Amino acid sequence: MTESNTRGLERDPTDSSTAPGSISNAVPTDSHATDLTQYQLNTLTILADDARYGLAIKRALEEYYSQEVTHSRLYPNLDELVEKGLVEKSELDKRTNQYALTDAGRDLLQARIQWLTNHAAHAVDERHQAAPKDGNGDPVGIGSGD
Repeated sequence: MTESNTRGLERDPTDSSTAPGSISNAVPTDSHATDLTQYQLNTLTILADDARYGLAIKRALEEYYSQEVTHSRLYPNLDELVEKGLVEKSELDKRTNQYALTDAGRDLLQARIQWLTNHAAHAVDERHQAAPKDGNGDPVGIGSGD
């Protein structure tokens, strides 16, 4: 693993499933990583594909939330992400700004996705272990189409 991938990450001391320092048991430790709202995380996720201008971000958030996103909600959140160094703001023209993930923003998203994946997989494993078993020891009624 490269140094840039581990920056701002620390081994989760409660997770003994993987070796110390591996990304799969890393959690964000930078103060901005834990201070983000779900709205800001969703904004970063939208920017993971490509840089976008403000109204394109607004439309993608409106599609996700199935409701209008106001300028007074969008732009202060974008500005905060810029201040935290997670998003870079550049001027496309005199009226339009473009926003793109920085390396720090991409690293944070990658760590967040890995953390969610690990914990979701653990929850699914526990559900399978607790499920009633058939005569062969296989879980009954979970993902088997029963």
